[in-house]
Amino acid sequence: GQNGNYTMPTNSVVQPLLTDLYQVTMAYAYWKTGKMEDKAVFDLFFRKNPFRGEFAIFAGLGECVKFLNNFRFSCSDIAYLQEILPNVDQGFWEYLSQLDASQVVTMSAIPEGYVVFPKVPLIRLEGPLPVIQLLETTFLNLINYASLVATNAARFRITAGDGVQLLEFGLRRAQGPDGGLSASKYCYIGGFDGTSNVLAGKLFGIPVRGTHAHAFVNSFSSLDDVSENVSFLDFCCFLSIFCQLAMSWLTKISPILNILEHETNKGELKAFLAYAYAFPRTCLCLLDTYSSTCVRLDSGDLAYLSRKCREAFVLIADQFESPWMKKFTVVASNDINEETLISLKEQKHEINSFGIGTHLVTCQKQPALGCVFKLVEVNGEPRMKLSEDVGKINLPGKKSVFRLYSEDGLAILDLIQLCSEKPPEVGKKILVRHPFIESKRAYVCPYKVELLYRDYWGNNGLTQSFPSLQELKKTASDSLKTLRQDIKRELNPTPYKVSVTNEMYNFLHELWLKYAPIGELS
Repeated sequence: GQNGNYTMPTNSVVQPLLTDLYQVTMAYAYWKTGKMEDKAVFDLFFRKNPFRGEFAIFAGLGECVKFLNNFRFSCSDIAYLQEILPNVDQGFWEYLSQLDASQVVTMSAIPEGYVVFPKVPLIRLEGPLPVIQLLETTFLNLINYASLVATNAARFRITAGDGVQLLEFGLRRAQGPDGGLSASKYCYIGGFDGTSNVLAGKLFGIPVRGTHAHAFVNSFSSLDDVSENVSFLDFCCFLSIFCQLAMSWLTKISPILNILEHETNKGELKAFLAYAYAFPRTCLCLLDTYSSTCVRLDSGDLAYLSRKCREAFVLIADQFESPWMKKFTVVASNDINEETLISLKEQKHEINSFGIGTHLVTCQKQPALGCVFKLVEVNGEPRMKLSEDVGKINLPGKKSVFRLYSEDGLAILDLIQLCSEKPPEVGKKILVRHPFIESKRAYVCPYKVELLYRDYWGNNGLTQSFPSLQELKKTASDSLKTLRQDIKRELNPTPYKVSVTNEMYNFLHELWLKYAPIGELS
């Protein structure tokens, strides 16, 4: 779809009917009772940090913008809804057919790629109550997985360190084609360097990487295993010379590496030579468990094997005065997770690059983020969800969020306040409070104050251009650098503070007492 001069390629699956039925039935009930013009404010947020950590990466906002840009019920949509809801008044279908988010919806949000925290509204949507209600399920679908997998990728990046290449190899294990594409896209934002997913490379401009599989190695059985096809004559001639050269070097290095020349697998050697012939400048040879010390390590004791490989490279490099061999790239794969990376670092591995799939794209440690979409205001009147579980009580009213920084550029806390309040000022002491625990309060004097919300959608549609994937990747990296290291660590991370102003605290608790039922003892 298009809005002004901004072209946005869309996913055809993301459409108004990608929703739960009860959103449509609620919209009808609103319409039936004359609430079509009620002005509503909804917040989208999550309640708990994923992966036992203390931060998340916000992702998926761009897809929400595209969805708003194309939010229209087609004739076939209306016809299908009429089939499944046959007793609905005809006037409602006419109302739905005329809906267009460009004139009635406004959206403010934290920029995509920012580090975010529980209770902080990531997106604030305003507009007619039935219209915003119809957006809920689709928005949650677009934000939940995107933010979860981007956060997972960021955690892998933090654990691996900046000097190691991380490649996403998860397509074959992802939850369907769209899940695979989403994983490639948001893992890149989260800090990965490339993907094996060719379509993701084409669609999103992500660097594509890959080597070869076991099948390629197993397809060769000996040094004489060459096709007689005429198209291979050049290959045969070259490979014959190449094989002789390789065998002469095998004779030279076998005693240095203390291996038996006649015990080397000639079929595997032929496979590596064939791949080197095809890709002379980017050849990478796949090794497997049974004798991996000889380069992509696909299984086995990765730390030990990587060190043995590096020792062999260094030994040969020194013996034959070829220092460039010391810097050979060692790539490792095989069901790698965060704990694996931590263990490998402790064992002082010699791996330059990791190919990570299943644990990354399926988020095995935590399969869902749990974002929610809550009504906080109707016609200027605040609304809040009451619960015996304090963690499920949302912050009512239309709010602003500020991030306060110290002089060293690190984030101190996120401050939530009512839109009617005066913004915090640099160099002025502010009383900040825990939303629900009265005794937890402190003064803070910020060196820098950042309003986290940007306006992304308003009258006439998109209000600003959207950043590229490469820019979002940098945003995520830069935002993570504003967190103290103890907040990002794997073991027992320090919670980041999300606070409210004193006025917001009093407003919240007065409303809480007003609507909470009073019990009776007997």
